Amino acid sequence: MKFMDLAQARFSVREYSGRPVEKEKLDQILEAGRMAPTAKNQQPYKIYVLQSEKALKKLSMLTHCAYGAKTVLLFTYNREQEWKNPLEDGIHSGVEDVSIVATYIMLQAIELGIYTTWCNYFSNSELEKAFQLPENEKSVLIMPIGYKADGAEPAPAHTASKESGELVCYL
Repeated sequence: MKFMDLAQARFSVREYSGRPVEKEKLDQILEAGRMAPTAKNQQPYKIYVLQSEKALKKLSMLTHCAYGAKTVLLFTYNREQEWKNPLEDGIHSGVEDVSIVATYIMLQAIELGIYTTWCNYFSNSELEKAFQLPENEKSVLIMPIGYKADGAEPAPAHTASKESGELVCYL
């Protein structure tokens, strides 16, 4: 599938079927994330694969945004390993690095007919506490991943896009 076809086919699924993602496909999807560029290739991220009944139940106590997926990816970065801009204090790469990795994963998944949802609707500190993440790790997003339920369609807002002139400025 061509890139623009992938980009147009992908949408946030808010209802997953009960069908689990096959291990070989999940491995391929995670490998795509491993190929993603990060600042200075420091790869400060970690992906937690939540699949156990215990982990998914714990997640459901923190957010309703798993949408019935049998697998949810939890993305974090290590604050000690992220690149820090030496030219300006407070400018770090952790969130950007995780975002690039998550995007590669979303696009590889859709190529395989597997859908994802990028979710930030949770308390980061509560999630980190519940999953006993190391203190130097900061959560960024969760990503339910799986086969969409029959009838799952993009939300109307997904198909509404601003015109390029509103988003792009040539200087």
